[in-house]
Amino acid sequence: MKNIFIEGIPGMGKSTLLNAIHREKPEYRIFREGDYSPVELAWCTWMSESEYREVLHRYPSLVEEIEKNKVREGNHFVVSYTKILTDIPGFHKDLERYEIYNGRKSLQEFEEIVLSRHWNFSCKGCLFECSFFQNMIEEFMLYHLLSDEEILSFYEKLFWGMNREDFLLLYLYSDRTKECIEVIRKERCDNQGNELWYTLMREYFVNSPYGTEHGCKSFEDLIDHFKRRQKLELQIIEHVLGRNGRILSAKEWKMEEILPLL
Repeated sequence: MKNIFIEGIPGMGKSTLLNAIHREKPEYRIFREGDYSPVELAWCTWMSESEYREVLHRYPSLVEEIEKNKVREGNHFVVSYTKILTDIPGFHKDLERYEIYNGRKSLQEFEEIVLSRHWNFSCKGCLFECSFFQNMIEEFMLYHLLSDEEILSFYEKLFWGMNREDFLLLYLYSDRTKECIEVIRKERCDNQGNELWYTLMREYFVNSPYGTEHGCKSFEDLIDHFKRRQKLELQIIEHVLGRNGRILSAKEWKMEEILPLL
């Protein structure tokens, strides 16, 4: 069994594809965004033992929940903190600062963590959502201001040290970038019609070092960013992954064409 990584910019239907594969192949172990994952740390902490003990001390009423949602990796503790439901003010914001994203680590520290976790991963039969491109590339682009060439070079190094034999990336693609983003902008609203996803995404983008440096403010600026990201991800598939990456037409794929790849 291969390890399947599902990628694509927002609005391409990654979760839909992941669920469809899992229905056909329930033996695969699923890792969604925010879950504990052996390779991806989005929405999870990366804490030293002393930091972890300090968090337990600050939140004694949540010790059981924190323990239930933590995994120890060597000298570090990964806590899927967004899985913890609590009305304690500031809890999630407090634990957010222990993430590796949004410029919280130097470029060298960030790369070392990512490389180590991917290179040490040795399981089979895993199904990952947004665990190879999305969060890492956004970090490189928006917070470390790397060029496309520098990001491509990093992925050459990353993929060189991985178990490529069991790796398959399924990439959902559409050339109607703006239309796809407009759809999820409308879909991901609350009951009052407030745009939840777009508001958070725009704030994240505009307030990033890249957004600040380039004066990004509009919807069109965000679309241009996603177009650049998509173009780069396709280049990584072509120049680095080769046959280990397959491009699928977003929302038009057929399961009978995908199953033989697995």
